[in-house]
Amino acid sequence: MNDFLEILTHGRRFKAAVKELSIDDLNELSGKLEKIITERESQAEVETAAMAERNAKIDEIRKQMQAVGLSIDDLGSTTIKAAPKKRDPRPAKYTIAAPNGEAITWTGQGRMPTVFKNELDKGRTMDDFLI
Repeated sequence: MNDFLEILTHGRRFKAAVKELSIDDLNELSGKLEKIITERESQAEVETAAMAERNAKIDEIRKQMQAVGLSIDDLGSTTIKAAPKKRDPRPAKYTIAAPNGEAITWTGQGRMPTVFKNELDKGRTMDDFLI
């Protein structure tokens, strides 16, 4: 994409790139670029209008706050939210002795460990592994 932009923004490179296009192709390309430009301009106008409306509302609120005798600092103390607490990890619900002698536990949620899967394939049930 970077090469495309370099060609598009450099006069001589752009001229060389479109040298083989016909007049009709160039007119079509020009129309597409013009459409993109008008869309961007209208989008910028909408954003500017929205920002102006937002700023006007902010000024209105500031005037209301001054009339009541409040400041921005007065608002800060009421808007502080406590950080959400992380939940504790779930306790293990199942356990099994792995072939290497290590005990493997599983909460019963998420992907089932291979050791449990192999034992279930042999005909055992999950009730056999309950802690």
